[in-house]
Amino acid sequence: MNEWKNWSGSVTAHPSSFARPRTEAELAAIVARASKLRVAGAGHSFMPLCETDGALISLADLEGELELSPDRRSAWAPAGWSLAKLTAALWEHGVSLVNQGDVDPQALAGAMATGTHGTGAELGSLSTAARAFRLMLADGSVVTCSASERTDLFQAQRLSLGLLGVATRIEVAVMPAYHLEERVESHHLDAVAERWDELARSNRHVEFWVFPYGDQAILKLLNPAPEEGPLKRTTDMDDRAFGVICDICAALPFATPALQRTIVRPGIRQRRVGPAYRIFPSERNVRFEEMEYELPRANAWPALREAIGWIRKKRLPVTFPFEFRLVAGDDIWLSPFNNGPGASISMHQYAKMPWRDLFAEGERIFRAHGGRPHWAKRHTLTAQDVETFYPDVSRFRAVRDAHDSEGKFANAHLAALFGVERAWEAA
Repeated sequence: MNEWKNWSGSVTAHPSSFARPRTEAELAAIVARASKLRVAGAGHSFMPLCETDGALISLADLEGELELSPDRRSAWAPAGWSLAKLTAALWEHGVSLVNQGDVDPQALAGAMATGTHGTGAELGSLSTAARAFRLMLADGSVVTCSASERTDLFQAQRLSLGLLGVATRIEVAVMPAYHLEERVESHHLDAVAERWDELARSNRHVEFWVFPYGDQAILKLLNPAPEEGPLKRTTDMDDRAFGVICDICAALPFATPALQRTIVRPGIRQRRVGPAYRIFPSERNVRFEEMEYELPRANAWPALREAIGWIRKKRLPVTFPFEFRLVAGDDIWLSPFNNGPGASISMHQYAKMPWRDLFAEGERIFRAHGGRPHWAKRHTLTAQDVETFYPDVSRFRAVRDAHDSEGKFANAHLAALFGVERAWEAA
């Protein structure tokens, strides 16, 4: 492989080698001889987390099966499995993940390593579902870590950005398999705002999308429900017409406000019921860039209103909607939710349209409201920002230094953020 690209096409790597090991022994040989190495999953990170001119590997073909615990509360799974493959296999065993996001091609290890999340006021990110890791270290040796074994390594590995080693298997929390009722409705944004606290209390999952030039929001509610037979519709929304509008806006940016107001009409009411693992993910075929900030809940609505007002005032050609979700707080050292219950605001831009200056300005708004970014989505954090935002980063660095003193698992982006001294760079 001479070139690797992420899903959106904005991150390119030119690795010296690319491998898809099938056994742990084959993986160990690759890891031990590499001077620098990164692991690529589905490429759904918008930041250059997989960028490297060293070895790049995929774990998609690594041997392994699903192993359900005797109490059926957790399962060991191959770390390179996609969430789609994992959740289908769990369903066959009569269990489900506690929560998921709205797409599922990501590798389990990558989703955990970056703090990927869905929505739910009382539900944490996927990283909070980790119960143990089987981890290959820089010398090719393998260790297991959990809350009771190598506890510091486990705490750091829960959201590690791939800096500690290569996870080959992960024990993840599960629960009895369940069906979900999905309701998708359009409501005026002000009506959603007035009802938001009640919506968050009375629904297991609640989120909405709102276009910056539109007043109607698309509200999505998910709740456990009895089975109702075969699932007849496989996605929440068909985005083909939206793709056409995005192409028009890319060619005629000035038309964006007028076209955008036509996308969401009042009176949308859709409903479906199906297995949780099939209801959570949706088809997202229109390529985009994304920036996401996690904010204290009290600050989220003011931040959203300010961002919408800024776009409207400057008549900026932003083609995609904002996405607004809720996530529970946690105690993970590098988690943007480790200071209490959070709200997540995602800002997107069509991949064919300029996004860097747009996101830089939007980022200032979200930071001013106490936000911290999703590690895998566009941000401009510096090493000083990491120090400021994450008081436990020194604990993370100590674990990283102890397990990869030569910086094998770092790349330029991550080395700059965490002050990693890379032996291969000095050479």
